[in-house]
Amino acid sequence: MFGAEVVRINGSYDHVNRLCSQIADEHLPGEPGSGEPGSDEHGWGFVNVNLRPYYAEGSKTVGYEIAEQLGWKLPDNVVVPMAGGSLITKIKKAFDELILLGLVDPKPVKFFGAQASGCSPISTAVKQYCDEIEPQRPKTIARSLAIGNPADGHYALQAIGKSGGWAEDVSDHEVVESIQLLAESEGIFTETAGGVTVGTARKLIHQDRILPDETTVLCITGNGLKTTDVLVDAYGAETPIAPKLAEFEAYLAAKAANLPAAFAAAADSSTAAVA
Repeated sequence: MFGAEVVRINGSYDHVNRLCSQIADEHLPGEPGSGEPGSDEHGWGFVNVNLRPYYAEGSKTVGYEIAEQLGWKLPDNVVVPMAGGSLITKIKKAFDELILLGLVDPKPVKFFGAQASGCSPISTAVKQYCDEIEPQRPKTIARSLAIGNPADGHYALQAIGKSGGWAEDVSDHEVVESIQLLAESEGIFTETAGGVTVGTARKLIHQDRILPDETTVLCITGNGLKTTDVLVDAYGAETPIAPKLAEFEAYLAAKAANLPAAFAAAADSSTAAVA
């Protein structure tokens, strides 16, 4: 749409990030390996988060908006989905800056990290009380969080640990359940990363790490339209029917066994009427 040349890479986020760094190392101006930002002789601009600080700094906006929407107050807890680990550190940085500027009153905020069980290098390190992060091979439906070797994982560990927070991870089944829960309870259709956040928050509440009388913010970072394929796999695709009333009544009768009693009764009466 905007004239870009899209190159699809057959690999994971980790593979793409590594390749971007290698391409930048080869084509950026300056000495090889310098990692200086800029554009090369082709007019390319490199915006990889590991090469440009502006992307990560922009994530502080999430922290600013949290404080603003709470009436310029800080919450007690924040639950943040983690892929590379940058967002959770930048929300903390945003809070620190707001305190420094006098826009909010200082208060302790606990940071909780959320990951999918199929790609949980940071939460695994937290739960094992380990300072080192062991890379993992991603295997999860939460593709936007599928970074097995998180670049900011160490800093995420620090943000979580120093705040007195924790990290948890959830299964793919729990992710789908949490997407449905958020849709039913709040009318928000989130992608899989949001399902990870909600599912993790539920675990933290059950563990009494988050209490009912505390102000807790859950970061829902993406729209569900990004990952509709996940829900099709979970719920199955319906076979279309012809646009005829008789077709619908037949369909309803066939589904009656799996429908609530009220719908089953309606199907029975409708089938009798058609007959």
